[in-house]
Amino acid sequence: MDRIAYLREKTFTKNREKRPFYYHFYKHYLGEADGCVGHYGKAFYHAMSTMAPIIDKGELVVGQYAEAMTPSENAEWEARIHDIALEQARIAGGGQDSHMAIDYEKLLSKGIRGILDEIAGYMATCPEEKLAFYEHVCLCLEGVLVHAGHYADLAEDMAAEESDPVRKAELTRIGATCRRVPEFPAESFYEAVQSVHFVTYCISLNPFRPHIQQFQLGHPDRYLLPYYQADLAKEAITREEAQLLLDLLSIQMNLRVPNGLSSGYMVGGRDRNGKVVANDLTGMLMQVIDDIRLVYPSVGLCVTGDTPRNYLDQAVEILSHGRSHPAIFNDDIITKGLVSYGIPEAEAHDYIHSTCVEITPCGASNVWVASPYTNMPGILLEEMGREYPTFDALVEAVLSNLDARIKLNFENENALRAVRAKNSMNPLLSAFVKDCLAKGLDIEAGGARYNWIMPSFVGMANLVDALYALRELVFETHEFTMAQMKAVVEANFEGNELLRQRILHKIPKYGNDDDRVDALFGFFTNHIIAECEKYTPMFENGRLIPSVFCWIMHARFGTETGATPDGRPAGFPLGDGSGPCQGREMMGPTASVISSTKWSHHKLIGGVAANMKFSKAALGQASLATIRQIVETYLQRGGFEMQINIVDAETLRAAKANPEAYKDLVVRVGGYSDYFVKLPPEMQEEVLLRTAHTV
Repeated sequence: MDRIAYLREKTFTKNREKRPFYYHFYKHYLGEADGCVGHYGKAFYHAMSTMAPIIDKGELVVGQYAEAMTPSENAEWEARIHDIALEQARIAGGGQDSHMAIDYEKLLSKGIRGILDEIAGYMATCPEEKLAFYEHVCLCLEGVLVHAGHYADLAEDMAAEESDPVRKAELTRIGATCRRVPEFPAESFYEAVQSVHFVTYCISLNPFRPHIQQFQLGHPDRYLLPYYQADLAKEAITREEAQLLLDLLSIQMNLRVPNGLSSGYMVGGRDRNGKVVANDLTGMLMQVIDDIRLVYPSVGLCVTGDTPRNYLDQAVEILSHGRSHPAIFNDDIITKGLVSYGIPEAEAHDYIHSTCVEITPCGASNVWVASPYTNMPGILLEEMGREYPTFDALVEAVLSNLDARIKLNFENENALRAVRAKNSMNPLLSAFVKDCLAKGLDIEAGGARYNWIMPSFVGMANLVDALYALRELVFETHEFTMAQMKAVVEANFEGNELLRQRILHKIPKYGNDDDRVDALFGFFTNHIIAECEKYTPMFENGRLIPSVFCWIMHARFGTETGATPDGRPAGFPLGDGSGPCQGREMMGPTASVISSTKWSHHKLIGGVAANMKFSKAALGQASLATIRQIVETYLQRGGFEMQINIVDAETLRAAKANPEAYKDLVVRVGGYSDYFVKLPPEMQEEVLLRTAHTV
């Protein structure tokens, strides 16, 4: 049996679900078990104790959601769904949970038993009002251990029945491993990998926030390295065996996380002492992308000025296979940005791209990313209803609207955070986030060390292109009034196609190394940064930190936004990320890179995504070297992050026509990757229309 091929194929069906866990949780939480009514910790413990373990054929890394509920359980679930919905509504939405990495070093070095001992020390001296929090955490941790024990039982039972000696030995080892971890500190590479996966799987089971499942794995080439090196030294593992475990760990992400989201890890960068991280695991964790050829993991390669060149070469080579990963992050710029927001330099080296490009400190943060998204060209459309004496007056009106939007959005998010602090909790997650246990506070109540809110501003390129078009047509040549241009866009350019084509092809556009337009982009990003710095979210180390990436919101906003003065028709997706709008790079990739790095990125720690697409003609070694040079130029000029698609339009069109044959074709969208055939038609077209550079 080809283990990877078999388990890889299972990810395309994803017949596991979280509902059985939620069924058992709410059965206790809503009042069908003595002592559990309204008690999160007890209900969580009972649910973990009840949920059946599953070990699939070929698995070595275990822990996955349950099979579908029985008909009787399903009927009970449907009968109480109203009460469950009311409870979840009471807790309040808002924020973006699970866009983070937990403290994996603590997990591996102490184990859950060590964390329970730590909590016992806090409970011995804490004020009485803190005891309930610690009790919830302890019950959740004990529930994880019971569940791990059930996996050990199942593996041992399966081993007893197994006739194949190889698989029998594997199952025996799984059983022994689940007896040790995550309860105790990991003592081998295998135990470390299993502990990392199992706890990540368990913390994704949050009944109050059922969409939580996008936890990132931090920097495995740092925290797994001691176990890998120790096992190699005593010949307890080979490089090939370690690679298999990393591949299987990553396949589990694809079973756990639905399509259209993101889950992964980072490699490279610098450790807490400032030393460049470049080791066997750095390359092996990128090799996973080629080995399993799935949408996850979303891998970020952190490149410093001192990163050995072969790692960037490997990244570009993998991208040339059409994988869409890894994304390339500028470690020096990101570290500079984190330090500018008050993070000590040692901690600033330990960050994660929280799903797409949002940067958060590993194991120490409760950051609400993309909270919320703001439609930038939509703001301009709202200000086109009157005449302005000058172009600067129009810009001031847009800024005034934008400032009011930032203030209102901040107040809304902060209010939601207050409701969540009062009505919600996440005790299990709190056990693995710095300062929660020391403070005796749940992560939802301000226990984390860093508590940021990160609004994202979508369609920046559309905004600046539209403003420049208005500058030329209304304020310089005086061919149109604002009222006339408003009528043109409200009619979706009907009867004015020649004007639309002129705007698209004759008026300067962002992304072509034209200072006149590029300066507008920098002007708006600087203004947004300064405006966000006026606000302080609740809880310790609260900051409002902006971003310019879009996830899928460029398409979603596009469908609800009328035509814009940059020539974009109604309903068409907005520009993705921080780069030029689709198809508007007329001067090649270098000009695009120069335009998108004329403004400072380091304060936009909420995330900056630069998408670039190259044609299949870029697959020769000379062309790959040129792509690497383009990436290096972007980084040297202070670029934050670059993500690359190397795919031709013919392949994308063939995938649209025959999706089953291309079910594993992965493309970069707006900061994250997804299966092309799973994208809605309008997003497929948006990817097709991006400029495909040749080099």
